[in-house]
Amino acid sequence: MHPALPRLALSRRVLASALLALFALGPVMNASAQVAAPASAANDGTLLSVSAEAKATRIPDVATMSTGVVTQAADANGALRANAEEMSRVMAAVKAAGIAERDVQTSGISIYPQYRYLENKPPVITGYQASNTVNLKVRDIAKLGKVLDALVASGANQVNGPNFEIDQPEEAYDEARRNALAKAQARAEMYAKTLGLRVRRIVSIDEGTGYQPPVMLRGTMMKAAAMDAMETPVSPGESTLSANLNVVFELGR
Repeated sequence: MHPALPRLALSRRVLASALLALFALGPVMNASAQVAAPASAANDGTLLSVSAEAKATRIPDVATMSTGVVTQAADANGALRANAEEMSRVMAAVKAAGIAERDVQTSGISIYPQYRYLENKPPVITGYQASNTVNLKVRDIAKLGKVLDALVASGANQVNGPNFEIDQPEEAYDEARRNALAKAQARAEMYAKTLGLRVRRIVSIDEGTGYQPPVMLRGTMMKAAAMDAMETPVSPGESTLSANLNVVFELGR
């Protein structure tokens, strides 16, 4: 046998293996290209974003306020004891006014020194001041004037407020939401009609709500002024709750 024959046979086997490997790779490369090809979809819709706001007004039915006592004495213990004595009378007046325990919350108790300042000398402690403050919720606004008078008469020398609120505001917010959505839909219909299209559907709704402080009503002011001169006049006014919607509509033919 010629010496070159085994070498030639080996070369043929190597070539055949390479060709088989090349053919095997061909379909895999084609499949990979098909997976990477992006898919396209036709969409003939037009998106329209509309913002609308609506308001609802209510007369507040709850008032919140804070009240307390500030006392002074030569030493810290004396200031605190005097404060406790005065504050116990204030709390008795709160209870007598019909304010439930769940509507009374202590917001702060403090005691700190009082100083006298002289030129070129360190400050000198002249006494101590103690304070005790509670937050109150008055659910019968018609009695708020009497409550204020009773607090001061019992010894309260700090009163802040009142702030008027709506105890259950969701019904008013829902009214504002419905009106805002109706505005947005009417505006979308107008745009669609102008463009020769129709409103297909609502794509999304984003909501924001707000609260405006009470506005004094003339009628309420006059009624309050007509009360007994010994009673502190109070006017709850009218509160405004608002809903802000951003609605995205799909328009099409």
